[in-house]
Amino acid sequence: MRLKSIALAAVVGCLGLSVAVAQEGPQVQRQSQMKAVGGALGALGGIAKGEKPYEAATVTAALTTISTTMKAFPNQFPAGTESGSDSEAAPAVWQNPKDFHAKAEKLAAEADKLLAAVPADQAGVGAAMKTLGGTCGDCHQTYRMKK
Repeated sequence: MRLKSIALAAVVGCLGLSVAVAQEGPQVQRQSQMKAVGGALGALGGIAKGEKPYEAATVTAALTTISTTMKAFPNQFPAGTESGSDSEAAPAVWQNPKDFHAKAEKLAAEADKLLAAVPADQAGVGAAMKTLGGTCGDCHQTYRMKK
């Protein structure tokens, strides 16, 4: 009986957490997603700069995070979420959603290409960072407000 109570409590707790996450709203979700991408790029950057040793698992995990996150990211910008939660999203996101989605898809595709042939050393990660960084910067120039 005690085991069933513990299991039920765990299920109820998980459901409550799911509701709490869903209630965060798209602004908080997209900020969280950008932090995840930033962390992944930071891990790759550390390897590219020689500050961290090359580890294929780290590179793969970072590229997977970028790919997965960027495939879901554009969906966090529904109409009516233009402000709030210290949003850095520029109005252009909602004015030109097709281009915004295309830029996110391009970053995901670049990460997928790199996952298909994971960079094998520090130099390869450096080259990957140039590609990914350029794609990120292209989107940020248009769709992120400068502070």
